[in-house]
Amino acid sequence: MLKIHRPYCSLGTAALALGLACAFATAEAAQPFPSRPIRFIVAFPPGGANDVIARTLSVKLTEDLGQQLVVDNRGGANTIIGTDLAAKAAPDGHTILIVPGSHAINPGLYPKLPYDSLKDFAFVTLLGPGAYVLVVHPAVPAKTGELFSDTAGVKFVHVPYKGGGPGMTDLIAGRISLYFATVAVSRPHIQAGRLRAIGVTTAKRSAAMPEVPTIAESGLPGYEVSGWYGIVAPAGTPRPVVNRLHAAFAKVLALEEVKDRLLGLGVEAAPRPGEEFRRYAEAEIAKWGKIVRALNIRAE
Repeated sequence: MLKIHRPYCSLGTAALALGLACAFATAEAAQPFPSRPIRFIVAFPPGGANDVIARTLSVKLTEDLGQQLVVDNRGGANTIIGTDLAAKAAPDGHTILIVPGSHAINPGLYPKLPYDSLKDFAFVTLLGPGAYVLVVHPAVPAKTGELFSDTAGVKFVHVPYKGGGPGMTDLIAGRISLYFATVAVSRPHIQAGRLRAIGVTTAKRSAAMPEVPTIAESGLPGYEVSGWYGIVAPAGTPRPVVNRLHAAFAKVLALEEVKDRLLGLGVEAAPRPGEEFRRYAEAEIAKWGKIVRALNIRAE
């Protein structure tokens, strides 16, 4: 009878286990992406620009990727709740997040964010720039940027909202006087006469609303604030997966019907690779950090 001493038996068992583990790891690594539906987190309630953009893109992305993109609205705390959820998700590409320009402002406003706006994310693609519109309730007498003149004697009180939808509701109801809104949220109300546009925040007029002047044209020379939208995934997401996601977004953003739809929302489809997007976000964080510190702004 062949006798095997226990040390050799244990060694053989360990080797077998290691071999099986390697085999499973190889099989998992070779598994095609995506292998299941992708959660598309929107850090705002339904109805706002981020939500509409995500839902517009998800339809075509589902066709390209072969798996459904499920929009998951997680609004609250000025996007912090949804962003933190994405940061802590498994880094396998099956969770992505749409981020607006406020992703670069929050680090200056909130010194103790539960995530790092750069280090905790893999940057997939910049979707493109977007304009904001200063809209007022019809009862507000000002029709141009003189509203912000020192001689106007107007004092402003900041009222934070979870998203564009709730802000629009209160503005239309007259509970607040003015709001910096996205084109997507504000345009239907402007066209219906429920709100009045003072101007767009960008240096040039928006192609979506060419009749609305810039705020600089409207009486505040030099004023310019450009918004933007992008896609991120949790840090540690494999590079091939990030590249696959970027390729899918770039393909969808090149479709004329998608470009037209986004343009109607005030967003110019201009995808940029992940590394370029990361550098842009880093510069935006630095820029807004200086502004927040200079103005001594703090979120309450």
